[in-house]
Amino acid sequence: MEMIEYQCISDLNIYDSPECVRLATQAARGRNLTIPWEGQIQDTCVEVCLCEDQYRGWIDPNDLRLLKLATKPYQPANFTAIEIEKLVPDVIEFTQKSMRQTNYYLWGGTVGPNYDCSGLMQAAFLSVGVWIPRDAYQQEAFTQTIDINEIQIGNLVFFGTPQKATHVGLYLGNGYYIHSSGKDQGRNGIGIDQLSPDGDRISQLYYKQLRGSGRVVRSYIPISQEW
Repeated sequence: MEMIEYQCISDLNIYDSPECVRLATQAARGRNLTIPWEGQIQDTCVEVCLCEDQYRGWIDPNDLRLLKLATKPYQPANFTAIEIEKLVPDVIEFTQKSMRQTNYYLWGGTVGPNYDCSGLMQAAFLSVGVWIPRDAYQQEAFTQTIDINEIQIGNLVFFGTPQKATHVGLYLGNGYYIHSSGKDQGRNGIGIDQLSPDGDRISQLYYKQLRGSGRVVRSYIPISQEW
């Protein structure tokens, strides 16, 4: 099926169903997305696929005005593990600047000031030009697995169930990590917690869900997909 590539001229909300009720992710101004040439545009929703991370969802038809035809297709940038390692201080600085802004936890948030956990991680690495997948479980699968006892500054820390990662943070060193967490976990926004069973209540809650850690060693490269 032929697809047409567009570019966002404004921040755009992407929803997780054709009803366009619950936010799934957001596309910042300048991102590219594709829309099938036929079959997916309806009166109530438009199915789209974001080019940079291949995240799929639906937009409100009224938001088509926020798109323009892309003048050139999205071209991913390549990074080596060494190059990414040198960029880690800037990734950390992005998260800390975001924490200093007034913010709250937003499910599906990838555009500041309000993020969800994996949205903050994706935005932080994007701030240095490195793309990682959208959701926590996708980020876990994408990263190079690191023994939790050998975790280093800039690694991602994953939490969840034995079956799946549902939460992610960024390791800062000295046993601390930064993340965006919801008010049902005791906070409503970005904060720093301790990677220890002996920390405060929030730290203990997350530590019980600890799955492991991973290192970002490359930038995500899209693969061609059929609609």
